[in-house]
Amino acid sequence: MIKIGNTALGEFPLLLAPMEGVTDPSFRAICKEYGADMVYTEFVSVEGLIRNVKKSKKKISIFPNERPVGIQIYGANLDSMLQATEVIEEAQPEVLDINYGCPVSKVVNRMCGAGILQDIDRMVALTKAVVEATSLPVTVKTRLGWTQDTIRIEEVVQRLQEVGIQAITIHARTRRQMYKGEADWTWLRRIKQNPNITIPVFGNGDIDGPVKASQYKKKYLVDGIMIGRAAIGRPWIFNTIKHYLQTGEVLPEPSIPQRIAIVKRHLQHSLEWKGEKVGVLEMRRHYVNYFKAIPHFKPIRLRLLTEMNPSVVLEILDEIEHLFSSVQPIKI
Repeated sequence: MIKIGNTALGEFPLLLAPMEGVTDPSFRAICKEYGADMVYTEFVSVEGLIRNVKKSKKKISIFPNERPVGIQIYGANLDSMLQATEVIEEAQPEVLDINYGCPVSKVVNRMCGAGILQDIDRMVALTKAVVEATSLPVTVKTRLGWTQDTIRIEEVVQRLQEVGIQAITIHARTRRQMYKGEADWTWLRRIKQNPNITIPVFGNGDIDGPVKASQYKKKYLVDGIMIGRAAIGRPWIFNTIKHYLQTGEVLPEPSIPQRIAIVKRHLQHSLEWKGEKVGVLEMRRHYVNYFKAIPHFKPIRLRLLTEMNPSVVLEILDEIEHLFSSVQPIKI
C-alpha cells in the first residue's frame, strides 16, 4: 500500500498531473470519478498567493468529491515560499507539492520550475525550509535534469528525501527536451534499485494507455504513474489502466453516447464552478479531445467552439449523439 502522510493511495496509484488551464475542480472531479487515486490543482505561483491575487487563490479551492488533492506551488524566493505555505495550510490539501519541473520560459527565467535544476543546492534548501514550515506532507515533481549532460536525478532524489519529502514524481525528460522526444524511464529504474531511496517514486511522461502503463510498471519498478496530457478528453484512462492491470483486458473506448454523458457532467461542473460565460469558454479546450477522430466532425466542432449559450451547447451535444451514435470510437 502506497501512502503519503496519512493518505493511502492503493497498491499502484494513478495520479492526475497538475496542468495549467486544465486541472480545475470541474476536470479533477471527472477524473476522480473515473479512477484517479489523487488529483492535483493547477500549479500556482507563490507570489500570486501571498499577494492575494484572486486567480491564484481560486486555484487552491478544494471540494469534497475530489479528495485526496495535492496543491502544487512554484517559486524561487524563500520568504514567498514560506508565506504561501501558510496560505495552503488553510486550504487543507492532503499534499503540498513543489513544482521543480515546469519547462516554460516565463517560469524557468525566474529560476522557478525546471529552472532550479541549474542550482540543486538551492532546490534542496528551499525544499527543506518548506518541509520544516508545515505539517502537511511535502512532495516534489521534477525532471531528470536541465540537459542530458547535467542529469543528477539520483542525487537529487536522495537529497530531497533526506530533507523530508514524502514522495517524488519524475517527468522522465530534461528541461531542454520540453515535451519532445521519448521520455527516458531508465533513470527511474535506477532510482528504484537504489537501496538508499525509500520514498514512493512516481513516473510521468509518455503514458497514453493501459498497455504501456503495465509495461512501464513492470520494467521500471515505479510505485505509481502520473498522467497528464493523455487524460485531457479521456478522463476514463485511469479506469482503463486499472482494469487492464487487474485483468489483462483492454476496455473499448467509450461510445459516443457515453462520451456525451461525460461531457455534459464536465460542462455542468464547469458552469457551477466558473459561471455561465467562463464555464462555457473554458470547456472549449476539451471538446477536440473528447471527440477525437470522429469523421466529418469539423462543422459541428466549430459550432461547439463558438457557441456561448449553455442551453444551445447542450442541444449541440444531443445532436452529436444523434448523428454519431453508430460511429465506433477509436481504440487507443
